Amino acid sequence: MSTNNSYPFLPDPFMPPHEDDIELKVILFNYLKYWPFIAICTLVCLLGAVLFNKYATPVYMVQSSVIITEEPQSLGSEIFDAVGMMPIKNNVENEIGILKSYTLAEEAILELGLDVFYFTDELLVSSQIHAGVPIEVNVEWTHSQLVKGKFVVEILGNETFSIDPDGDEFEIFNPNDPFYKTEINSIPQLNPTYAFGESIESGFLKIKIESNGAKVGDKILFQLVDTPSLALFLKDKINVTPINKQASILNISFETPVRRMGEEYLNKLMEVYLQRELEEKNKAAENTIRFIEDQLSGITDSLTFFEGNLEKYRSENKIFNLSEEGSQIFLRLQELEKDKSQAEINLRYFQTLQNYISEDNLEEIVAPSIIGNTDPLLQSLVVKISELQAEKLRLSNNFSDEAPPVREINSQIRNTKNALQENILSSIRNNNTYLQEVNIQIKKIEREINSLPETERRLLGIQRKFTVNENIYVYLLQKRAESEITRASNMPKNAILDLARAGQEPVFPKKIINLIIGLAIGLIFSIGYISVRDFLNTKIEDPKELEKQIKTPLIGMIGRNQGNDPKPVLHNPRSSVTESFRNIRADMSYLSPNKEHLTILFTSSISGEGKTFASINMASVYSLLGKKTLLIGLDLRKPKIAEEFGLVNDEGMSTCLSKNKPWREVIKKTKYDNLDIILSGPIPPNPAELLLQKKFSIIMTEIKEEYDVIIMDCPPAGLVSETKELFKHADVNFFIFRQGFSNKNNIQILNNLIEKGGVSKIYAILNDVHIDKGYGFGYGYGYGYGYSSHYGYHDEEQLPWWKRAMRRG
Repeated sequence: MSTNNSYPFLPDPFMPPHEDDIELKVILFNYLKYWPFIAICTLVCLLGAVLFNKYATPVYMVQSSVIITEEPQSLGSEIFDAVGMMPIKNNVENEIGILKSYTLAEEAILELGLDVFYFTDELLVSSQIHAGVPIEVNVEWTHSQLVKGKFVVEILGNETFSIDPDGDEFEIFNPNDPFYKTEINSIPQLNPTYAFGESIESGFLKIKIESNGAKVGDKILFQLVDTPSLALFLKDKINVTPINKQASILNISFETPVRRMGEEYLNKLMEVYLQRELEEKNKAAENTIRFIEDQLSGITDSLTFFEGNLEKYRSENKIFNLSEEGSQIFLRLQELEKDKSQAEINLRYFQTLQNYISEDNLEEIVAPSIIGNTDPLLQSLVVKISELQAEKLRLSNNFSDEAPPVREINSQIRNTKNALQENILSSIRNNNTYLQEVNIQIKKIEREINSLPETERRLLGIQRKFTVNENIYVYLLQKRAESEITRASNMPKNAILDLARAGQEPVFPKKIINLIIGLAIGLIFSIGYISVRDFLNTKIEDPKELEKQIKTPLIGMIGRNQGNDPKPVLHNPRSSVTESFRNIRADMSYLSPNKEHLTILFTSSISGEGKTFASINMASVYSLLGKKTLLIGLDLRKPKIAEEFGLVNDEGMSTCLSKNKPWREVIKKTKYDNLDIILSGPIPPNPAELLLQKKFSIIMTEIKEEYDVIIMDCPPAGLVSETKELFKHADVNFFIFRQGFSNKNNIQILNNLIEKGGVSKIYAILNDVHIDKGYGFGYGYGYGYGYSSHYGYHDEEQLPWWKRAMRRG
């Protein structure tokens, strides 16, 4: 025959549940009994999440991307390494800083004309609109304006409208101090009506409103937004990140409630970014063209002058060509003059370059290629310092002068300027030496010219000056054309990879997440509230907790009865309350075995915990067993037994003790077999002294000889002192606690009786059990407490689980 021992991994069905399982069940039941409250809190929070999802302004993510192209290393990179300077790189971090700069945002806003936001007023919320606006507001930003707050425009007719402030959250924008706004004390009064196109002007407002198909009855809200504030706001909203650490592609994102406006702004931002880069690249060509124009303005006048002199001399002297000897001298002299002109242009360039560097006017530097200089070091240094200056301007838009990137750029500029100045001084010295040599050669040829006839000599001199200026003029025209071609062919090194596109689904509100959050908040709030309430609860509710804290066994629990009968044992034998007293009666054979005469004492910590109710029904349960039972009321201060049995409390134990009346004469017979009562009697002035008399001990001895069971209803041990002397007369003592009524601190009263008072044979009973803590102690029978105001006789029936749950809630 197989047994459970053959399967040790299976639980024994006849063993009690594990302690951990009980605790888990207790915790679960502690919350499940409040399930209506938890459900209501959860539903309310879920409803809040649904309403938030419905009425929150949706925000969309707009994204674009640009590709950052690294500049190839120039011919002078090796030279930079030789002089200890690294060539500048177009690093991704700097480009991110430029794209997020205030200057770039400001330029994009100005080009788009984003200075007025329009709204439509809907249920509970106002939504921003960008396209199809029925009105257009033109703002005079050179005048002070009311910003931050909103205005409401209502169309009254085809040509008229009214305008009113919507709230008082306005600030004054001052065009003379655009970054600092002041609060307004009172909003200026506006006219009741205005015509479209009419100037609306006050001390802090100057606008015009035009109609774009506005209809009568339309209401439109608008908000004036100054460019500095909007640029500061948008530059912080822009998010620029590389797609990965190794890539030079930047993803630009921007969250906005208006998708089209977001797309337009990002596209314009990228356009302005590339345009600024192109302008920086064109500066060198523009500086070259400007330098050439300055040189041409002087050469043109000289060329015209000498051309006129040449024509006049030829016509007056009837000489048009030089002799063979003169022609040869002229050709030699022409070459030297050409070299001299080139050297003079070079010298002027070097001097101009030196002045620019001395005055820190680095933006006006002209590339040396315009003079035909092929010195690679000079060429690289000029390009280097131009790039460094451009990079400094770009970084300054986003960083302060003390920021590490700007300080590093300044250091590189200083080093490059020093190297460039040394190179320029060397070039000037070399150029002057060369000019001296050329002038010596020219003087030799001029001595040869003196041997020519005077007419031919003068013609050669005039033609020589004309040819020199003509050669310079042609050379400068050629360089100007080359610079213009360079400017026209310049392209930004970076490029737009993807134009701005808004997502189809909003990034806010996140509807599913909000619903989950609402559900979580509802559960956390309700469960947290229950937990805090239970933590702060000072009443005894949990039988397990009571059992752990008392220093004596919890012998039984008495449930709550929905009826109004204080004697359910006598009138309702099928009730669970009656069964509870039967169980306690059965346990008496273990608590006080082999006793023919049994004395039981009932007390509690304070009044109202049900000791009298327990005394009456305990006496009743013994009387039904055929035991001769006497119920003694010893609570001389607040007697209640007479009221429960419908008796007159005219005499009792106080009468016996104070007037020496025999106890047998004060016994009151009840209508129930085997149940007699000695009431407490009239309330004496000294109840404690009466009960402490030796006579009371004699009376108790005599009573024990005549009655099988004696039930003592004593005063609360936590309030009076005489109860402690009464314990010695009882075989078994019961300390009554009432669920949801007795304070947890009262447990110490019982423990002190045991530990300090030396009371033995004392046990605890939990009365009025009606709060289900999950231990399964006979729930579903509708327990009742003896002092309920709803007395009545009825049979109790098992309720469905859902009705029991509703009753607990």
